[in-house]
Amino acid sequence: MVAAPLTGDELVMMLAALANPLRVRIVARLAVRRDYVSNLAREIGVSRPLLRMHLQRLEEAGLVVGTMELSDDGKAMKYFEVIDFDLHLSASALTEAAKSLTTSDPGKGPARKE
Repeated sequence: MVAAPLTGDELVMMLAALANPLRVRIVARLAVRRDYVSNLAREIGVSRPLLRMHLQRLEEAGLVVGTMELSDDGKAMKYFEVIDFDLHLSASALTEAAKSLTTSDPGKGPARKE
């Protein structure tokens, strides 16, 4: 099965999410095995709130997914894992993605119509 090419907006969101060294470390760590927030925070060496913020950004970009599970003692734990992706960048791929952009800058809203 061949995945559909990313839209321009999806590509920008994915690249923006990966443009942070800590988020790259998180993805690399989760690519090895899924993990729960507290353990992942300890292993990476960041606070849980900071980790959650970065995980949320990665989840919004479609790079990771989180699921709530109950431990044997009944404690709720959120596990994260990488969603399998294959990102191939080339000039032609960027040209095609640019045709479907709906925002000039994701942080600033819709692109202006000229």
